[in-house]
Amino acid sequence: MGSRNMDLSKSFKLATRSLLTAITKQDICKAFSSFTTAEQDFLHRLFVQVITSLHENIEVRTALDTIEQLVEEQGLDPLFSDKTNLKDVTSKLLTTKKNEIQYLKNMLELAEEQNHLIRSRLELLKKGKVDVSGMTDVAEKLTVRGLYCGIYSNNEIHNP
Repeated sequence: MGSRNMDLSKSFKLATRSLLTAITKQDICKAFSSFTTAEQDFLHRLFVQVITSLHENIEVRTALDTIEQLVEEQGLDPLFSDKTNLKDVTSKLLTTKKNEIQYLKNMLELAEEQNHLIRSRLELLKKGKVDVSGMTDVAEKLTVRGLYCGIYSNNEIHNP
């Protein structure tokens, strides 16, 4: 709205408001003294109706000015877009969240698989230590027996 239009609108509002409060029935009777009392009453009622209508128009005009100002502000607001559809935004947000949840589920499954593999390796290593220590005992026994047997066999070989 241009400054000239705003100035005119303000002047009109001030003028009509002063008319609403400034003129009484006696003022109308004095201004139209040559008219009959019935005509003066009719003019007063007509004047009140016109002024009331103007006052209502001023209020409507104010509301329309406010609406126009809001529309202009929304037009200047980069975040407001007439093209933005709430359903589209909701759909995109929902899709994004579903993808994020699926990604997190996949990451959790991968971590669980890795934990399972690590546990399995630990179990194998634990069993391997027992087996290895058992194998060491067996190896020592075989070595001792082998030596013992070798001594006897060496003696027999050397002592024909």
